[in-house]
Amino acid sequence: MTSLAKNRIASLDVLKGLVIVIMALDHVRDYFHYSSYFFDPTDPALTTFPLFLTRFLTNFCAPAFSFLAGVSAFIVGRRKTPAQLSAFLFKRGLWLVFVELVIMDFGWCFDITFKSVHFQVIWSLGISMIILAGLIHLPKKLILLFSCLLIFGHNLLDNIHFGNNILWIFLHERKVLLTTPDHILRAGYPIIPWVAVMSLGYWFGSFYDKTYDPSKRRKLFNIIGIAAILFFAVLRGVNIYGNLVPWGDYGNLQQTIYSFFNLSKYPPSLSFLLVTLGGTLLFLANTEKLKGSVVNFFSVFGRVPFFFYIIHIYLIHFLALIVAELTGFGWQKMVLPALPFRVEALKGFGYNLGVVYLIWFLVVVALYPMCKAFDTYKQNNKDKWWLSYL
Repeated sequence: MTSLAKNRIASLDVLKGLVIVIMALDHVRDYFHYSSYFFDPTDPALTTFPLFLTRFLTNFCAPAFSFLAGVSAFIVGRRKTPAQLSAFLFKRGLWLVFVELVIMDFGWCFDITFKSVHFQVIWSLGISMIILAGLIHLPKKLILLFSCLLIFGHNLLDNIHFGNNILWIFLHERKVLLTTPDHILRAGYPIIPWVAVMSLGYWFGSFYDKTYDPSKRRKLFNIIGIAAILFFAVLRGVNIYGNLVPWGDYGNLQQTIYSFFNLSKYPPSLSFLLVTLGGTLLFLANTEKLKGSVVNFFSVFGRVPFFFYIIHIYLIHFLALIVAELTGFGWQKMVLPALPFRVEALKGFGYNLGVVYLIWFLVVVALYPMCKAFDTYKQNNKDKWWLSYL
């Protein structure tokens, strides 16, 4: 039987690996599903059950990863002084912002002129880490209060708009920051409430202390997870608060259910976070003792998630470029002026959802040996400081 510490780390790694692999499915869909260029997969009037379910499941990725980043920050902090942890979080946050705006924006578009710059999930994680670098010096109760106020209260800000105020767009409104004839800047992941998701994860990290009884942790996580999902059901049923767009009656049960579960992600609504974080806690509560080849498989990705994230975008986009050339669209159309699902010239490109899943499977299998090798290198070279940034 492995030690308690190893069980804790393993359960977190499994979830990290699972969500990063599921995230890859969403990105394969962005490039290869023909409907990506025509309509939103969560549109109740146009979607199908397989497509809606695919998108709904991938919605768990960003909240889970932001939450787990907070948990990991607490665990890392046990080996550092508060000042050292602050410095680490601040520097790693700056690094993530750089990666988003340079490495990932190029990976998404393959445009060396950077006509389109997107502030997305990696940027959100970076900014959240920078803010968390200061928050960790507060008492734990204040960190919890800060997290809950932003998560439960931020939908009060939904109807507040300040035109093209850049600060407000960065804080709480998904919108184009700047448009010129040659360039566009878009804020996809406003800071509020993502920063609170990470700080909440940091607070939950204390339950992974060596002195905390794992059976109590399991019970507590199950209670909170179930309560969050039940609260979601009540809140969404009332249909007054908690989501940017209320659900509506479409005249048939299937489309009405789609509308009920069509939860705002940009920024993530209270309803969205209740479901996704509730599910995250339930998964963590009931996977600590899982073992086997499947657990080991996902744990490999979970130990090198940032490495996987970077290379999987480049691989998916490179494959799309090859397929565009072979199918008569021309590889040049995959040098994109925006994110793939926003490009009018790509309408008609792509395949059905079954082929998307096949491509996703091949991408994950192809990247496993690289991730395994890098994971082994990290485990054997823990003295190399720069590996902590990957």
